Amino acid sequence: MARTGKVHRQTRETDVSVDWELDGNGQGEIGTTLPFLDHMLHLFTVHGRFDLTVAARGDTEVDYHHLVEDLGITMGQALEKALGDKTGISRYGASLVPMDESLARAVVDLSGRPFLVFQGLPEKERIRDFDLGLFQDFFKAFTDHGRITLHIHVLYGNNSHHMIEAAFKAAARALRAAVEADPRMSGVPSTKGRL
Repeated sequence: MARTGKVHRQTRETDVSVDWELDGNGQGEIGTTLPFLDHMLHLFTVHGRFDLTVAARGDTEVDYHHLVEDLGITMGQALEKALGDKTGISRYGASLVPMDESLARAVVDLSGRPFLVFQGLPEKERIRDFDLGLFQDFFKAFTDHGRITLHIHVLYGNNSHHMIEAAFKAAARALRAAVEADPRMSGVPSTKGRL
């Protein structure tokens, strides 16, 4: 059975659609109207081996924040739908990814308890006109609405593009490990009996 989550979220500020297949081949159709964000989501798709379709637009003439945060919300909701009751998943995942001089670590728990730690990225920096601080908002919305715990640490780096790229790749690979089926797990991986 395919583990997919499809969510459409429309507000006065944004219109976001996400179709996410967890057991994919790393194929994606990403269109957010923000090229740098598209680039990061493409990396996320390939390194997570997800099939991810994203169509998002919003009032970017005002600010990019609404679109970036609403995309995080919608992706989190799609992830939660795709996971279903979480029977048989590995639950935890971790990854350490270099990107040239940069190194990032991501650790995820599909716990049902939203929490984000996001450290090490220069917040007051821009790549072209994209404010890198918006990625904190993206991942916060993603973890809250996906109901996951996610720790991302950019351990070091000099080039901001490389630093955030390493972070996205690490997050994708950690999530990929967490959603994978554990053949020895017949139920939900929790002593409580549910996640």
